[in-house]
Amino acid sequence: MAAGFTDRQEALVKESWKVLQKDIPRYSLLFFTTILEIAPAAKQMFSFLRESDEIPQNNPKLKAHAVKVFKMTCESAVQLREKGEVVVKETTLKYLGSVHLKNGVVDPHFQVVKEALVRTLKEAIGDEKWSHELEGAWSHAYDQLAAAIQLEMKQEAAAAVAAA
Repeated sequence: MAAGFTDRQEALVKESWKVLQKDIPRYSLLFFTTILEIAPAAKQMFSFLRESDEIPQNNPKLKAHAVKVFKMTCESAVQLREKGEVVVKETTLKYLGSVHLKNGVVDPHFQVVKEALVRTLKEAIGDEKWSHELEGAWSHAYDQLAAAIQLEMKQEAAAAVAAA
């Protein structure tokens, strides 16, 4: 599954992450705007968006959340290359699984976030530098991270059922 993540793919992800870092507030806003364009109901899943009628330009929680998604996906790419799998600290993974489960996240939501991530990257990188290879590298890294979170969600849900 993760095998075959190349030096080139890792380099593409790292290089494009540097581009995103040049204007995190802009790309964070674009990322969330895109999520809500694809799935307007998703607004209720983010505590920092629930209370607002619009996406606040300078919402620090929105920016912080987007940075986490971008950064974890980039780190996943590095791990795929170095270790052949995504390794998230157990406490972080348990937290991510718990929060996603509590907020009602289901598998199709991960696809919405992936689509928003790809669209945000395409905007950041620009059409002239965008490629299927770059999209594939980020997609692969994101898919592996999402799979790790989804597995943790399933394990937590099963444990909750068993405890009931």
